[in-house]
Amino acid sequence: MVPDTQLSGIYLMEIGYYDDLYTYLESTGKFHAWAQDLKSIVPAQFDTDKDGNLQRWLDAFALLPPSNSLPLTIDDGHATFGDQHSFTISPDSTKELLKSFMPWRKGPWQLGGVKINTEWHSDWKWERVSPHLSSLKGRRILDVGSGNGYYCFRMIQEGAESAIGIDPGMLAVVQYSVMKRYTPTLPVWVLPLGVEDMPATLSFDTVFSMGVLYHRKSPIDHIYQLKGLLRSGGELVLETMVVEESYGDLLVPEDRYQQMRNVWFIPSVTQLELWIRRCGFKNVRCVCVEPTTIEEQRKTEWMQFDSLESFLDPEDHSKTIEGYPAPRRAVIIAEKP
Repeated sequence: MVPDTQLSGIYLMEIGYYDDLYTYLESTGKFHAWAQDLKSIVPAQFDTDKDGNLQRWLDAFALLPPSNSLPLTIDDGHATFGDQHSFTISPDSTKELLKSFMPWRKGPWQLGGVKINTEWHSDWKWERVSPHLSSLKGRRILDVGSGNGYYCFRMIQEGAESAIGIDPGMLAVVQYSVMKRYTPTLPVWVLPLGVEDMPATLSFDTVFSMGVLYHRKSPIDHIYQLKGLLRSGGELVLETMVVEESYGDLLVPEDRYQQMRNVWFIPSVTQLELWIRRCGFKNVRCVCVEPTTIEEQRKTEWMQFDSLESFLDPEDHSKTIEGYPAPRRAVIIAEKP
């Protein structure tokens, strides 16, 4: 448990950015009971400092400059809030504070004139996915494995009624909270939860799972979990790594894939579509397959650890360092009957 002296910072995070979520959920039928549960679940997550960094992040968060609510705009893929004139401190000081929340993986962002050049060009993925979606206008959306909520902000920009992200990583939640601080009225929230924490009584219009499936020990169970969170007629958007058909139906790494131990199953597109149909979805279609490049995922000033280039064969980027096919990603869209 976190000492009592630290609770004011924790409850700034919890009450300041989730009270409006609770109010919203309480007004939406089947979500009412979940709102009551979250009022106890969320504070418990903030009371558990899993990796010893939470208080450091909260201290940096408390130093962020105040500002009026800033409009969200998209500028060359950056989710942008304000400019260098929006804050009472200089962009250089803002940048140093924002670096307290490294590594920044999903983005890019721009806050108070400071551009956050994240590890992933998540804007590139969004541009591949978004043309194939049903209109997001007026939809209630869940983003599973949302990271810091970059895609949720993009969903709201395209007219969603609400976008709720879930991610068990507390740094992702803190990064989201930085942006939410300056856009408090936007119906975007990222909760410190995993998909296994979600009750099966919910019914979203659209559920996203992007970059999650290959981390699950049971991909079929994960697809069923996603299905259980959709209303009848709702849309599933699933993005994951795949192997080319010439490789076979399925790649199961012997030990690591791109030095990751938590990659379990990488199917072909045909196999993946079969899994999704077998779980009861209809109108299952692959709308995009693209290789992941070292321009899209890379080390930056804001994410200084090894990235994709370090995990590929230095002599042959068509292979991982372990000798497996280099990453390719597919987007599958399907509907719940």
